[in-house]
Amino acid sequence: MNSSNMLPCLRGLMVASCLTLLAPTLIARQGSAGKAGPVVDPALLAGLEYRSLGFSRGGRSTAVTGVPSQPLTFFMGATGGGVWKTTDAGQTWAPISDGFFEAGSIGAIAVADSDANVVYVGTGSACPRGNVSPGNGAYRSTDGGATWTHIGLPDAGQISRVRIHPTNPDLVYAAVLGNVFGPGGTRGVFRSADGGTTWEKVLYVDDRTGASDLVMDATNPRVLYAGLWTVRRTPWTIDSGSTVGGIFKSTDGGATWTKLVKGLPTHVMMGRIGLAVSPARPSRVWAQVEAAEDQGGLYRSDDGGASWQRVNDQRMLQQRAWYYTHVTADPVNPDTVYALNTDLYKSTDGGRTFQGFGFGCCDDGVYHSDNHDLWINPTNPKIMVNANDGGGIVSLNGGASWSTYANQATAEIYRVTVDTRFPYRVYGAQQDNSTISVPAYRPTKWWGESHWYSVGGGESGHIAV
Repeated sequence: MNSSNMLPCLRGLMVASCLTLLAPTLIARQGSAGKAGPVVDPALLAGLEYRSLGFSRGGRSTAVTGVPSQPLTFFMGATGGGVWKTTDAGQTWAPISDGFFEAGSIGAIAVADSDANVVYVGTGSACPRGNVSPGNGAYRSTDGGATWTHIGLPDAGQISRVRIHPTNPDLVYAAVLGNVFGPGGTRGVFRSADGGTTWEKVLYVDDRTGASDLVMDATNPRVLYAGLWTVRRTPWTIDSGSTVGGIFKSTDGGATWTKLVKGLPTHVMMGRIGLAVSPARPSRVWAQVEAAEDQGGLYRSDDGGASWQRVNDQRMLQQRAWYYTHVTADPVNPDTVYALNTDLYKSTDGGRTFQGFGFGCCDDGVYHSDNHDLWINPTNPKIMVNANDGGGIVSLNGGASWSTYANQATAEIYRVTVDTRFPYRVYGAQQDNSTISVPAYRPTKWWGESHWYSVGGGESGHIAV
């Protein structure tokens, strides 16, 4: 891979070889006659290439999926490190989007049930922190992720979900949140009947409202539910909610839509919405709803969305709604549902009570807090993959144990510096984790954890050597 292909998807800790040490000799200062400041002769940098420093502690991920017919194969999308794939249940991960994608932020991944070689990816993470990076549309692979083709929606900004027809891999839907920094652009639900060659906008409200989620009835793919969310992110705040957003349903494959209102907090502003349909009981639909006037919470419909009731109002499922608000239904038991927030929560009584899986700490090498996506194998619900602020982790026993996130070079490093020793070390502050110090050179592909350590402080800290 050449450095020009890698630059759009820089991840983890990388340096241009020798640049830091040679910087004093590369910089020449112009005279004081009109212009001042450092300049670098491009010829001196022509031979430099970026290389990974081998820091393999994973970073934030908001998109995961698996392959039902291949129980050890999973895909993970990082918010700055592209798409990764494992074929051994998370024991090893490999980047598969480098050289193809022009954006490193991933919002959605889906594998076709009818052809596991067909994979769709929507770029642009749709959990808009203040440091969110936009995407550049959608990509498709027809060889299991070995190669990729850009398939449009270049102005989509953030794509929150991709859904594929269960028997037709060319019929695909994309939930597009759009540009979270201002009005306009591509927003709503889009449909393609030709594998992404052309797209049709099938659900749209206004130029400030995009789609936060999209789910399909596993037994009847003509039935779709979409959550529409009015949102704008600024450097100092996030504006979330409106009276035009809400939950919409289609019974004709997306051609027409009806807004669902009975039992929902439609008389107040509704914000982000996460949706799930129970494969075990398709008339049961779940909606995690952000709403004003203390009307938010987990809502459930047992009649296909015709009416709703709030079954849970616990704050632990509603906090930082713009960052979380995800819900996943168990494929076998209609009373089992998962809610994703700071912890991964599970309910076995129809959503009335939830218990956490214990993802409350960030330094044990396995579990991590801040959960954003969960895929459960429809043929075996004990097989699942979770996306959190530590990366992608896999469980083959229903969550009793998980694979490590210390094998993915996807860390988001907010600040970086070096020391003056030789060989030198590189220091950085990792998003939602500790600071770290790593050697600038490595003898193998990845450093073991014994070679890097925290230097104190957390994600937002400056490091002075």
